[in-house]
Amino acid sequence: MAHVFQINRSKGGVPKQAISFATVTRNGLEGDAHQNTHHHGGEERALCLYSLEKILALQMEGHPIFPGSVGENLTLWGVNWDQLQAGTILRFEGGLEVVLTKPVKPCQTIAASFRNGAIQRILHDQFPGWSRWYGKVLKEGVVRTGERLEVFR
Repeated sequence: MAHVFQINRSKGGVPKQAISFATVTRNGLEGDAHQNTHHHGGEERALCLYSLEKILALQMEGHPIFPGSVGENLTLWGVNWDQLQAGTILRFEGGLEVVLTKPVKPCQTIAASFRNGAIQRILHDQFPGWSRWYGKVLKEGVVRTGERLEVFR
């Protein structure tokens, strides 16, 4: 069963800090901001999502990554990340509904999360199944840490 492991936000930049719940609108997590609005934010990129399992695997490779350090709003646990694709729908038990729009291209802002700044380690084109995902909010709602979600392809 998939769950929300952590909810993360910041006033801009990384790492994003953990919070226990958040209201999510079509524009993203309330109270979250981006330093670079040319590449982040907007309805097609309202949320950034990542996998706890991928974070743990990257830690085992020696990368200093941790939940929230690569700018994801939702760190999810129990999602088969390798099977995600654009159009996948995530339905959260609290009512939030998100459709994945595209893999997130890593930028230098998250270099501190990778050994020798190797941000390309989560570049979708080089390592399919390892990237973060952008999501568009289909149905607004409140999301809580520990909340279950279902994945529909």
